Amino acid sequence: MTYKKLFEPLNLGFTSIKNRVIMGSMHTGLEESENGFERMAAYFSERARGGVGMIITGGIGPNEEAALGSAMLSNDSEAAQHRTVTEAVHAADPDVKICMQILHTGPLAYNEKLVAPSAIKSRIAPFVPNELDADGVQKQINDHVRCAKLAKQAGYDGVEIIGSAGYLISTFLVEKTNKRTDEYGGSYENRMRFALEIVQKIRAAVGDEFIVIFRIAAMDMLQGGMSWDEVVQLAQGLEKAGVNIISTHFTWHESAVPTIATMVPRAAFSQVTGRIRQNVNVPMITSNRINMPHVAEEVLQRGDADLVSMARPMLADAELVNKAREGREDEINTCIGCNQACLDHSFAGKSVSCLVNPRACHETLLSYEKTSSPKNIAVVGAGPAGMAYATVAAERGHKVTLYDAANEIGGQFNLAKQIPGKEEFYETLRYYGRMIEKLGINLQLNTRADADMLAAAGYDNIIIATGINPRTPDLEGIDHPMVMSYIDAIRGNKPVGKKVAILGAGGIGFDVSELISHKGVSAAMDIDVFAREWGVDFDNHPRGGVTGVDPITAIADREIFLMQRKETPVGRGLGKTTGWTHRMALGRRGVKMLNGIEYVRIDDDGLHIMRENKPELLPVDTIIVCAGQDPARELYDAGQAQGLPVERVGGAYEAAELDAKAAINQACHMAAQI
Repeated sequence: MTYKKLFEPLNLGFTSIKNRVIMGSMHTGLEESENGFERMAAYFSERARGGVGMIITGGIGPNEEAALGSAMLSNDSEAAQHRTVTEAVHAADPDVKICMQILHTGPLAYNEKLVAPSAIKSRIAPFVPNELDADGVQKQINDHVRCAKLAKQAGYDGVEIIGSAGYLISTFLVEKTNKRTDEYGGSYENRMRFALEIVQKIRAAVGDEFIVIFRIAAMDMLQGGMSWDEVVQLAQGLEKAGVNIISTHFTWHESAVPTIATMVPRAAFSQVTGRIRQNVNVPMITSNRINMPHVAEEVLQRGDADLVSMARPMLADAELVNKAREGREDEINTCIGCNQACLDHSFAGKSVSCLVNPRACHETLLSYEKTSSPKNIAVVGAGPAGMAYATVAAERGHKVTLYDAANEIGGQFNLAKQIPGKEEFYETLRYYGRMIEKLGINLQLNTRADADMLAAAGYDNIIIATGINPRTPDLEGIDHPMVMSYIDAIRGNKPVGKKVAILGAGGIGFDVSELISHKGVSAAMDIDVFAREWGVDFDNHPRGGVTGVDPITAIADREIFLMQRKETPVGRGLGKTTGWTHRMALGRRGVKMLNGIEYVRIDDDGLHIMRENKPELLPVDTIIVCAGQDPARELYDAGQAQGLPVERVGGAYEAAELDAKAAINQACHMAAQI
């Protein structure tokens, strides 16, 4: 593809950005980790070599009460640590700009010193914030300024001030979180004052030749949030205050609208940035679910933005920009928007990584160095673990043969891609297919490998990645004709009736529920459908984009019971940043979620259960079993019996849950060591 806009430099007057791709801010946990600055240096410099135009770091607090964890920049010694990062990036590519995000978490801080304009607790925060008095307001402004000056001292090319997401600055802007009666509350002009004074004083402190970016909530997805006129007024005020670039963010963390999950259409929100862009004269950054270079190019061609932020896509593939420039788009390891190893880890206080790229944020700990002693390796099973192992081993120089009994690669990913909202899995399969071809892996499909065959071939190592066997519960009537496995349900091998019981409410149970309750086009593939189902009005932009807009979801044309034995709420084990979206979507479609269920028996009348110690009959005509999995270890056991050099990986090793994140991570680490 020809990229007319993507690789154009952006002139800021005193400096330029070499192309239009930004690696957006994303807190990784490295900021607080042991040897974190050295690890950040490796992480960011690898992306700089990968061709990105500008990098924005994860959030760094300007003071103790603001900090996300212990990540702070408030004195000279901390600035010296940050120089490790800036020097590494500039050494990797002197033309790449790196800016530090100043993040004051405000009422979302996890410490009892947290502050806010008013003592109003966030729905998702553990503490009520301390209301800032007049001196406290000035302290927070001054601390932002000090932080920016120290960032310049540390070698950063600029700073991004985050004024969105429910963090401190954004809570001054919104009336529902700002009940002040002084000059920082009341009218919108007063509520903007805090943000504008921070920018004005930072600009005065750092001079004209330092990039200052401000991130606004272009559409905060809050009932009673910012109006369109207020968003524009803020953007224009920021321009006058001295920002070089305005970055648009969408949603507060407590909003009930997904903006980054895989069910969100690509570039769903760039149109909002485009409308703001028509009202200001400084460059605009847009973001959210822009995961491939052609999508970024389309955004730029439409005039929706001047720069495109791709944060998670840079976790998935550090070389994304170089691959686009060199016409190797089919080699891009695409972000699938799953959030499982990135945002879920971040919000759980774990180090961030990436489901499809376990090296992300672990560059100093996991490397794929060329081997000095190539081996002849068989990998049996071309699912997530098998594909990951085979490609990493081949990349390192081993000779690899990859077997699978099916007629296509992918294993369980071929089920996942059928679920509405998970269409991005097609990209992962495209990537692995291309890498298998490029790396010269001997792919043997439609081949059921056995121990005798493998023994005869004389492999040095045999990796068993045969995945899982669906578990069949010990339940009277489980062989009834109305019962089917989740595999048959997803593949359409058997017809699903009008009254359905799903046994098991883990990730597979939710996927099956999504599939059989869904009607029409997937929201992930159509912005209008997404907006309708989640109650977003892009055309009229009411307050927050959602005020007074009712979500419209088609009720499922079948009655569905999604059940689990556990007493905990259904869906509790799903990802922190996406689980609520699945629960909410299914609830709106009328799916009944039941916990604490004891399955008694199945007969012609349906499913007999015990609920709250009372017998009940669910008169269903279809029962779909999603009751867990067991490792498919038959080949491993046969290989061991013959004394073959066999190892297990992925679901064949442990199948408590279908966990592609764990499977790929384990496979990559094993292949890096062989």
